[in-house]
Amino acid sequence: MHTSTTSTVPLEAWTAEQLQQATQGEWFQQNLPKGEIKRILTDSRHAEMGDAFLALKGERFDAHDFVAQVAAQGCQIAIVERPVDADIAQLIVKDTRLALGHLGAYRRQQNQQLKVIALTGSSGKTTTKEMLGSILSCLAPTLITRGNLNNDLGVPMMLLELRPEHQFAVMELGANHQGEIDYTSNLVQPHVAGILNIGTAHLGEFGGREGICRAKSEIYAHILPEGTAIVPADDDFTTTIRQNASKHAILSFGEGGEVFATEIQLNPQSAQFNLHTPEGTQPVNLPFAGAHNVQNATAATAFALALGISLDDIVQGLEQAQGAKGRLNFIQHQNHLFIDDTYNANPTSMRAAAQVLLQQQGLKVMVMGDIGELGDSSWQEHHDLGRDLVTLPLDHLVVVGEFAEAAQQGARHAEKLHAFATQADALPFLINLVQTHQPQSMSFLFKGSRYTHMETLMADLMEKI
Repeated sequence: MHTSTTSTVPLEAWTAEQLQQATQGEWFQQNLPKGEIKRILTDSRHAEMGDAFLALKGERFDAHDFVAQVAAQGCQIAIVERPVDADIAQLIVKDTRLALGHLGAYRRQQNQQLKVIALTGSSGKTTTKEMLGSILSCLAPTLITRGNLNNDLGVPMMLLELRPEHQFAVMELGANHQGEIDYTSNLVQPHVAGILNIGTAHLGEFGGREGICRAKSEIYAHILPEGTAIVPADDDFTTTIRQNASKHAILSFGEGGEVFATEIQLNPQSAQFNLHTPEGTQPVNLPFAGAHNVQNATAATAFALALGISLDDIVQGLEQAQGAKGRLNFIQHQNHLFIDDTYNANPTSMRAAAQVLLQQQGLKVMVMGDIGELGDSSWQEHHDLGRDLVTLPLDHLVVVGEFAEAAQQGARHAEKLHAFATQADALPFLINLVQTHQPQSMSFLFKGSRYTHMETLMADLMEKI
């Protein structure tokens, strides 16, 4: 299991007593190290003197196999489910996955000064999180979910990084199965929590959008007393979400909500709008492209307002925010524009990204990889994307992967759509496309689910032209 907690700032140390208290485990050997435990980690490759190694088990791995190895590396404590033949102090717990949760929750409880935001949604989580991070980091030290550490393992890993100087935490919670957000939101104990939208991401696991709505609404169950629930005003499931959040004060965002945008002007790489809130109205110059990012900005505003952040500070934070890597990053290469949106994808974000590409200069080429986690709907969703995207004034739509054929059928074999089974098949076509249209400038958008690694195809093309 390679989830490292390495960080440039020293983490808050633990004592052996605290480990035992947090996990309710029992020490198997009493030769406990006397010094402080500098960090808890699950990646055996990084374990060293002063660490506690937590041995996770998965379907295809068992980190108990690495306990002897970490002992040899100087690690003096292992948190395990069964005794292991190794010269290392062992804290025996019922379930190491749950023990990781207990340790994260313990660290959260120790930091009572902390104001916590928890957010979930089918799309926009990462960008909204970055916007909130920008707003809050201007005011005080803020812990922000890194990368995709948003599941039942990642969330407690992030909580282990809490330090006394942190005043804010922005926790992104993902849902791969029912009950996961109930579990993670209980760990983070948010003051403010909310759903951005109910899309079609992870359709396969939940058997439909109603199931997705149920799973994501678990985030409202653990809002602290006097806390606030954030809800989208303009979602197909708004009525249900409001009911699920009804035990708390509610602040809504988006069209028809209490926080909304007007006079929206979409530019190739930015947007301007007037931001309306219960605290007043201000103009915003947002360094993000696309109408969906204006929506994300209204969501970030609602979360920040619910924490009592002033509108002036919110606008300043929005205007200074930077996108996450692989989230609509604009790269100028020779006289061509490459838009790297390869971090992840779902049907909603794929359509939103296409709208951003339409705003750009020159020939417009969209390069689309497969979208995962759609279950039985996969073929139909890719078919519908092909059908819809070819109606846009794009010059070329290049579809790569297992479901390229589904998109091609949806597009009724339109001439502008080019389908390829692999990136290796698509690359010569893309190189030829650039060479054929020289010296005309082109704008490329690359997007697909994380596992498709569409950034590789983009890098290969940039190298070859």
